[in-house]
Amino acid sequence: MALPRVPTRATTGREILLGTAAVAALMSVGTAGYVWIEGWRVMNAFYMTFITLSTIGFAEVRPLSDAGKLFTIGLAFVGIGTFATIASRVVQLLVTTATLRQRAMERRINRLSGHYVIAGYGKLGESIVGDLVAAGRDVVVIDRSDDRIADLDAAGIPFVQAEAEEEASLLEAGIDRAAGLVLVLPQDASNVFVALSAREIVDRSDLFIVARTNEQTATKKLLRAGVDKVISPLEIGADRIAQTILRPRVDRFMEKALGVGTLDVDLEEVVIQDGSLLDGISLVDVDFRSRFDAIVVGVLRAATGEGLFNPEARLVLEAGDTLIVLASAEPLRRLRIEGAGMTV
Repeated sequence: MALPRVPTRATTGREILLGTAAVAALMSVGTAGYVWIEGWRVMNAFYMTFITLSTIGFAEVRPLSDAGKLFTIGLAFVGIGTFATIASRVVQLLVTTATLRQRAMERRINRLSGHYVIAGYGKLGESIVGDLVAAGRDVVVIDRSDDRIADLDAAGIPFVQAEAEEEASLLEAGIDRAAGLVLVLPQDASNVFVALSAREIVDRSDLFIVARTNEQTATKKLLRAGVDKVISPLEIGADRIAQTILRPRVDRFMEKALGVGTLDVDLEEVVIQDGSLLDGISLVDVDFRSRFDAIVVGVLRAATGEGLFNPEARLVLEAGDTLIVLASAEPLRRLRIEGAGMTV
């Protein structure tokens, strides 16, 4: 048994064009018919044809003769069916277009790996997305607001229009392939719930979860839910103001050095891979400054979990260690590929 043919977007579009041409032909035939049968002026004949085909139901322009009434019946019988067909095809085209756009977005997200999922696109979420995109990172935003989704669509940023608390939303955003999850939902309880869902879905430690909290009392709950880092914008704002007052020149330098879009340098993480150039070699032997044009600010030891700030030159690096490096984009790329053996 043959399956019924599903109309494609092109087929529906052709049917709409044909239907529109049919309506135009009916309007012309109707106008000419009333002029010929009733002897009306063209404008009256056109108006009568329009209210008949559109089923508005206004009173007749003038009393109709028997021939005019039969003509009106025939015109309505043919025209109303044509209008109904066009309306159904227009709705079908809109639904098909929306479906195709959704499938295209799903394919785009499915191709991503190592991206960042942003739950919530308020003012803070928008700023975070802007910084990540400026840094060359892939992002997927989960939000339910039509206005915010329209902004994301216009900016060409991948999105999932749904409730972030739903597991299906996280899966659709590719949380199982993501490098990180940023929780900036307006309610702390929502952030806790999404963190729990993400940890249940993704059973791996390399999914880094950051959450914004409005209340300091929610910090412990977020950490217990599996959040790696909890940030309070109010506390950060207070600390930043104090630092600006106490050390204005240091603050100005750090803002220029680390701010996105300011100086062409970034403070980045570089993980040393097994068997790479940096595996088993000391800092002094590498000579980061001349070889990679980079400065090693700190080292996170994989074996002990110890964090070393301004490490000694004799420190021997090992696979799994994470370097905290200050460098511009191209030297940083070379350091990751040639030195650490990373894939970027």
